[in-house]
Amino acid sequence: MQNMGEQGESCPFSFNFDPDTFKVGDTVSYRVPETLGDFPFAGVIKEVHDDHIIICPNDPREPDLLYRATRESRPVVAAKDI
Repeated sequence: MQNMGEQGESCPFSFNFDPDTFKVGDTVSYRVPETLGDFPFAGVIKEVHDDHIIICPNDPREPDLLYRATRESRPVVAAKDI
């Protein structure tokens, strides 16, 4: 998302790409590769588990929406869970 705005403007998000340090409140870049390839989405971690995380996509139309995602540098959400 660098260089998408004005000259010198940077991404407004600060992402955590280290799954070993994931914590509630971190912003992650997640993807849905089954249907959308590597297109990036931003979400906030709501729960951290040993083998997965729960993220909120911050959809203003559905504020309580949560997705289960893999616990990796760019978490994956299964298309069936969207």
